[in-house]
Amino acid sequence: MLQAGEGLDKAHAAMILAHGRGATAEDIMTIAAELKHPGFAYLAPQAAGNAWYPHPFTAPIETNEPYLSSALQVLEDLLAKVEASVPANRVILLGFSQGACLTLEFAARHARRHGGVVGLSGGLIGPDGTPRDYPGSFDGTPIFLGCSDVDPHIQTHRVLEAADVFKRMGAQVTARLYPGMGHTVNQDELESVRQIVESV
Repeated sequence: MLQAGEGLDKAHAAMILAHGRGATAEDIMTIAAELKHPGFAYLAPQAAGNAWYPHPFTAPIETNEPYLSSALQVLEDLLAKVEASVPANRVILLGFSQGACLTLEFAARHARRHGGVVGLSGGLIGPDGTPRDYPGSFDGTPIFLGCSDVDPHIQTHRVLEAADVFKRMGAQVTARLYPGMGHTVNQDELESVRQIVESV
């Protein structure tokens, strides 16, 4: 795990960042560098083999086991470590691509008031038609979802599905689709995340 910013013992807030398939904790920490804010601890776990699970996020969930459950446990354990020092309502969960899918699925399964949830080029895990009967409420948590409208890995309807699920669960959701953008993160997305950081 990489850590930047304040140490947890001194931090007023924290962000957990999950990298994409084939990427590293160092890669996702470039987003932390863009969003650096006083008083924040930034933590990025590293997936074994640079992937959180082997198959696409739209594959049957059982085909990504036991890797998916292991990856979700990584986030759960890290969040518990962070919450020993920083309350959940000042913790932002952020992921890009495969890391966004993991982050969104984790948040849905552990709905509560967080400082924020950010999915950059991601959707909830499982094939189309997967039941989304998650328990709990986000209690007004700000959630930002951003993606290209022609992303080769993430179909737009999966982003919009996640937005609908999170709204139903009591989150304040902003979802934006960017015309013709590649599989990347743009300045508008960073600015939207920065607003969540500053609100925390």
